[in-house]
Amino acid sequence: MANILVVGCGDIGYRVALALHGLGHRVVGVKRRPLPAPAPFPIITADIRQAGGLQLIPVEFDLVLFIVSPGSRQAEAYQALYRSGLNNLLAHVAAAKPRWLMVSSSSVYGQDRGEWVDENSPTRPLSPTAQCLVAAEQRLWAMDDAHCVVRFSGIYGPGRDRLLRRAAQGEAVQQTPPSYTNRIHCDDCVGVLLLVIKNLLAGEPLLPCYLASDNDPAPIWEVMNWIALQYAYPAPAALNLTAEASQNKRCGNAGLAALGYEFLFPTYREGYIGPAAGVTVKKLYKPT
Repeated sequence: MANILVVGCGDIGYRVALALHGLGHRVVGVKRRPLPAPAPFPIITADIRQAGGLQLIPVEFDLVLFIVSPGSRQAEAYQALYRSGLNNLLAHVAAAKPRWLMVSSSSVYGQDRGEWVDENSPTRPLSPTAQCLVAAEQRLWAMDDAHCVVRFSGIYGPGRDRLLRRAAQGEAVQQTPPSYTNRIHCDDCVGVLLLVIKNLLAGEPLLPCYLASDNDPAPIWEVMNWIALQYAYPAPAALNLTAEASQNKRCGNAGLAALGYEFLFPTYREGYIGPAAGVTVKKLYKPT
């Protein structure tokens, strides 16, 4: 069994750590604030942004999962975690030479004409936050090209109901030209990370990064109309824009398919209905 450090025990990080613990691995978590209830494995309260805050964290690990959340969209918050925090941790565990798995974002792709992107597509980070993510990815690969990155698209599921709220409010959405949406259910986020970790620990050959998004990067007009129909929300009004309007990109997941991952929620249709979506949203936002 492996010694695994999970840096960032939020919703997804904690679920991955819990699953790894259940598989018999020796897991240590790191979280900036204490959990509200005890965990079945050690969780160290530490601020990785401060070099002196790592003193309580052991150094002997086989694998580090770096799945942090800045807590804001400010560039400074991203720099503090993905530059200072990452560098502090790399130095702290350097002697053990663990494998690293970092969670990143599909925002590193700035393509916006409806192009398909995948693991081989060039990153074109437009925002300062996306630029921080790309710099962190490159920092890891400069240390060791065997380290791995998973880039998640928009995460949804219980407690992550932004699109459902927008639909409930009857928000106008882009129809022409189409604007594509890319998403992954939080349960699939856990499944993807567990599969990649399994292969990392087994020493199996992996791509430097995996783009984790479901099988259907559908236009937002299609998705919002479908949600409105399922939940009896008002049909959205159409925003018909000029041909030069952004169409976002379409995220492909061939890398994960080749790895053998099968999505629990392959499209928005499975993920935005019933318990998978969080049924309280329907009760709270159904029009009167």
